[in-house]
Amino acid sequence: MNQGIITKISGPLVVAENIPSARLYDTVYVSDKKLLGEIIEIRGNKSSIQVYEETSGIKVGEQVESLYRPLSIMLGPGILSKIIDGVGRDLSQYAEASGDYLHHGFHFESLDTEVLWEFFPLKKTGDSVSPGDFLGYVNEHHLKHYIMVPNGIEGVVESIVSGEHTVLDTVASIQTKDGTHEVSMMTRWPIRKSRPYLKKHLPDEPLITGQRVIDTFFPVAKGGTACVPGPFGSGKTVVQHQIAKWSDADIVIYVGCGERGNEITDVLNEFPEIHDPRNNAPLMNKTVLIANTSNMPVAAREASIYTGITIAEYFRDMGYQSAMMADSTSRWAEALREMSGRLQEMPGDEGYPAYLSSRLAEVYERAGVVTPLGEERPRGSVTMIGAVSPAGGDLSEPVTQATLRIVKVFWALDAQLAYARHFPAIHWLESYSLYQNSLERYTKKQGGRNLSRNRQQAMLVLKEESRLEEIVQLVGKDTLSDHDILKLEIARMIREDFLQQNAFQDEDTYTSYKKQSVMLNNIMEFYSDAKRYLTHDHIYIADIMNMKSVYLISRMKYVADDKIEELEGMIPQFKEEFESLVEGGED
Repeated sequence: MNQGIITKISGPLVVAENIPSARLYDTVYVSDKKLLGEIIEIRGNKSSIQVYEETSGIKVGEQVESLYRPLSIMLGPGILSKIIDGVGRDLSQYAEASGDYLHHGFHFESLDTEVLWEFFPLKKTGDSVSPGDFLGYVNEHHLKHYIMVPNGIEGVVESIVSGEHTVLDTVASIQTKDGTHEVSMMTRWPIRKSRPYLKKHLPDEPLITGQRVIDTFFPVAKGGTACVPGPFGSGKTVVQHQIAKWSDADIVIYVGCGERGNEITDVLNEFPEIHDPRNNAPLMNKTVLIANTSNMPVAAREASIYTGITIAEYFRDMGYQSAMMADSTSRWAEALREMSGRLQEMPGDEGYPAYLSSRLAEVYERAGVVTPLGEERPRGSVTMIGAVSPAGGDLSEPVTQATLRIVKVFWALDAQLAYARHFPAIHWLESYSLYQNSLERYTKKQGGRNLSRNRQQAMLVLKEESRLEEIVQLVGKDTLSDHDILKLEIARMIREDFLQQNAFQDEDTYTSYKKQSVMLNNIMEFYSDAKRYLTHDHIYIADIMNMKSVYLISRMKYVADDKIEELEGMIPQFKEEFESLVEGGED
């Protein structure tokens, strides 16, 4: 008999007593409705259970059945392009079984166990294998989905079969010192346990997002961590959608944690229609959506982040570059706070549990660049980007502050920029990236030697603009010199012609790294020439700002990536126009 009895129900928290051999983080079925739950606290013979489904209708005295395994997710072929909930259930199958609304007691795996996949072996009988080695692969969309030797299994391949199989069929047998172990194409992994690796490395390559303010000014490295805090309506979801759509990650995990259902609907509608710029395949082919919206059980929010990072680690171990968007970690922290309150734990700042910081660090530390277990293969990475939704935009609240102590990139969203329709609404004076030094080699190789210098000069101009704007507000623009007005005009160019992007314009929604470098170089070269020619007695700031070159700069963002030579040819045009300006003034 492996059943206990319910003695208390408090929303998603259920207390049961006398569960035989109860262990922390074991999963259980609660009541006759078989609601999925997880033991999160044990006191004597009483176990506190976090229930991942709606608990209305259950009553004291009903039974709790332990499954004696931690909350795990099934990983294998078919996981890509899926939409699952926070505990790993396939919502498409859920919808077919229960309609538009979730019903009690339905349990679906993340994988379809009836679909046939063609398995191509990479090992043969008699080969020695160890954990992480590739036994073979299946073709899933545009990727090779590798079947790896499970963790803890080491021995000699006794048999291996090619052909079509379901994920539950045995495709290989491995003779170990403890006997024969049969391997299928799927594996289960506890979501709260990070997957092992051989070695962790410092990130040295940027995640190219196609967003100029990010890639050029505040880059995030592959295997790095970033946060996007901002008040309601400032564009957190817009930023994460753009990164998910256009980043050069091999795999994208998008976690809708406590967000509105219409935002997940937008993703479901948009992603299948968008094509990855690298391979022209539908974006959904490399995406896994984890939907735990605000009207779904609150406890599952807490699990959704762990589910997402586990899937990202799974593909990392194949040597792929994974990127996980968590929208938002504030809702995840609120779920922690609610469960902590029901457990009657001592509250910390603003009611959040005292372990909030350690839980956040635990999740973000699972990001990184690693050498996977097994034979030599490319490094894999997990990049984690978390949105933070502080109430009222207060960045001093606990979740934001705890996150900032952990992550290395801070994209500060500004509501005023968003209201002015400046997207991405990342404020250039408040944001920062601590990866710029480690990415310097990549910057010089791919963006040219001038990119770092141009970036520094552009930031100085933007800072100077802030100082000059204060003077203008006090005494008016007429008091400024032509050189100061030039700084304001160049700052406007940087803001409007470089930093601002239009997600609805095909040429502007995504910008390659090379094009970004050329665009910024053109603006800064124009600034350098304008400063020099402005020293001529008969050339005024109005003459310079009326040049055709100013118009050409404003149109740079609309030049397609395959026509970068047009942008590269602008600098000679600038110099020629400046020379004609000098000659015209002398005449």
